[in-house]
Amino acid sequence: MSNQRSLHFIDPDLLKPIEMMPGVTAKILSGLQGEKMMMVLATIAPGVSVPAHSHPHEQVGIVYSGSASFRIGDEERTVVEKDMYCIPAEVEHEATAVGGEPFMAFEIFFPVRDDFIEKASQA
Repeated sequence: MSNQRSLHFIDPDLLKPIEMMPGVTAKILSGLQGEKMMMVLATIAPGVSVPAHSHPHEQVGIVYSGSASFRIGDEERTVVEKDMYCIPAEVEHEATAVGGEPFMAFEIFFPVRDDFIEKASQA
């Protein structure tokens, strides 16, 4: 890809990761320019957990690399590369990266997450 930022073609290598919590980073791929949905490349370090939480945003994702123990509502499983998931709004979920490599997932949120926008503005 080009080494220049573009509004329509996204190169994650040009984006600075934002620390969401210790061991969890996100590269916001879209959603900062007034879009209605947000794309994020999320990374969880090995052994790190994102604690149980819910939010008003719909969230879908596909595992980019690594694996994680993932719970959505009352369903739990280990997800690996190419697995996909769908988290409805307000459904509690949590994840822990398992294995020796970081867990990375491409995620889409609707609507955009104002809390992510706030973190990006502070970075």
